[in-house]
Amino acid sequence: MKRNLTIQLDEEVVREAKVLAAKRGTSVSSLLAHYVTKMTSDRQRYEEAKTRALKAMDSAVDRGGVTWTREELYDR
Repeated sequence: MKRNLTIQLDEEVVREAKVLAAKRGTSVSSLLAHYVTKMTSDRQRYEEAKTRALKAMDSAVDRGGVTWTREELYDR
């Protein structure tokens, strides 16, 4: 379900947004909807990746932790 959202922007920002939207063949509303959707999607993907990384680190520790030295890691 889609809902309307009212925002307030400076006149210059609105003017520039209209120009940008026109160049892209869309409306300011669609332009803003696209960017807000992308930002929320990016945030969700980040949180999912962070959760996976933390689980992987936890499981590495559960398997005995670090078993190498710094010198071994960098072949020194």
